[in-house]
Amino acid sequence: MHLGLGAFARAHTAVFTENAMLASGDFSWGIVGVTQRSDTVARQLAPQDGLFTVAERGAGAAPLRVVSSIVEAISGRDRPDTVVDRIAAAATRVVTLTVTEKGYRIDPQTGSLNTADEQVQADLAGNPPQTAIGQIARGIQQRSRTGAGPLTVLSCDNLPANGKLTGTLVRAFAAALPAAESGPLLAWLDANVTFPSTMVDRMVPATTDGDLDAVEHELGLRDEAAVVAEPFMQWVIEDTFAAGRPAWEEAGALFSTDVAAWEAAKLRLLNASHSMLAYLGLATGKTTIADAVGENAFRLACSRMMAGDALPVIELPDGLDGETYCANVLERFANPALGHTTAKVGSDGSQKIGLRLLTTIRANLDAGREPLWAALAVAAWMHHVASTPTADLNDPLAAELHAALPDTRTAATVVPALLGFGGIFDPELAAHRGFADLLLHWYRIIDTQGLDGLRNEINHG
Repeated sequence: MHLGLGAFARAHTAVFTENAMLASGDFSWGIVGVTQRSDTVARQLAPQDGLFTVAERGAGAAPLRVVSSIVEAISGRDRPDTVVDRIAAAATRVVTLTVTEKGYRIDPQTGSLNTADEQVQADLAGNPPQTAIGQIARGIQQRSRTGAGPLTVLSCDNLPANGKLTGTLVRAFAAALPAAESGPLLAWLDANVTFPSTMVDRMVPATTDGDLDAVEHELGLRDEAAVVAEPFMQWVIEDTFAAGRPAWEEAGALFSTDVAAWEAAKLRLLNASHSMLAYLGLATGKTTIADAVGENAFRLACSRMMAGDALPVIELPDGLDGETYCANVLERFANPALGHTTAKVGSDGSQKIGLRLLTTIRANLDAGREPLWAALAVAAWMHHVASTPTADLNDPLAAELHAALPDTRTAATVVPALLGFGGIFDPELAAHRGFADLLLHWYRIIDTQGLDGLRNEINHG
C-alpha cells in the first residue's frame, strides 16, 4: 500500500518494487496506490490497469520502460473508507508513504500531531479519514479488531527520523481518541506495528505536456500517467519490518542501521542546495534548477555552503565521501533534460527550510562559526516570500507569513518580521544578532542589486 501516489512514488518506490520482484522471482507483491489531495493520478492509471511509463533523462538514461507493480489506484479524497479497508486487509503487510512535509500535519511548536488542525479533528471525530495519519491509524485500528496481523509503516518523505516521527504522529492520533478506543489501539500498535526510517533519493520533476508527447512518440501510445526521472536512484532503509517485505536489496536498496546519517547528508547537503538554488533562481529569473546551477556564482555558493557550513557539522555515514557526494549533487542538478523548475522546488518553503537549513545554521552558531552561505539561502527564501503575492505563494502558511509582513518591504522590515514568525524560527535563533546581520546583508543585495550584486558578493565579497 502506498499513500501519496505522485510522480516520485511511481518513479522510485514502484520501480524499486518491480525491480525487486524481477530480481528475486517473488511476484507475490503489488502496490495499492492512494492519491491524497487530487484524484488525477488515480483517474489516469485506472484505464491503464495501473501501468505507466518511466522516461529517464540525462547521461546514462535507460530505455523507456513500462512499470507494472501498481495493481490498484484509489482516490483517497473520494474513497477514504476504501483506503482504511485496504490498510486493514490481511494481505497488506507494508504501508509506504510520500505525502510531503505538510501532509504529516505536524505542530511546529511540539513536533507532534497538530490536533487543532480541522481535518485531523474531523478524522478523530469518526468521519471517513482524509489525512494520511488518520487513514493509517484507522486502518491499524481495524486490523486490531479483525486479527489481520502485524504491519510495517514506512515513511519515504524528506524528514529526519521519518520512521520515528510517523510512529509518534500515529500514536498521538490514537492517544487523542476516546479512552475506550485509545487504550486497546495503542497496546496493539506497540505490539504489532513497526515504523522503520528511510532515506530516498531520485530527482523527479513534474511531468509536462512536452514529456507526454515525447513518450507518446517513442512508445506509440498516449500515457497520461508517464513520469520523467534522472537515472540515479537510491533507497536506504532500516530493516525493522513486522511482517515481511519485498526483496528491495535485490534491486539495489541499502539496508542500514544508520539511516539517520544518510538522512542528514541528503537533507543538509542535497536538499539544502536544492532550496538555495530554487530561491536564488526565483530572485533572478532562473526558471529551472539547471539554469540556476549554471550560474557560476550560485554553483559556487552551493559548494561553499556544503563544504563550509554543512559538512563540518554533519556526521557522515560509513562509506560516504562528503567531497565526492557534494560534487555529484551539483552535477545531478545540472542535468538540463529534467527541467526541474525553481518554482516547484521552492514550494512549501516554510515546511522545508527548518530541516534543510536552520539545523545547519544553529550548529554553526553553537560552534562559534558564521553560517554565511546557509544564511544566503534563508535570505533568498525571505525575499521570495516578501516579493510574491499571497495568492501566488505556494506555501501552506502563505496567508500567515504575509500577515506578519509590513506594507513597506525592505531588508530592515522583512528580516525581523519573518524572524519573529515562531512557527519557523525558535526564539533563540530569532534573537541571534549575528544571524540577523547575515540575513540583512544578503537580503539587501538580493533586493537592491539583484544578480550582478550577488555575483560580485559571492565571487569577491
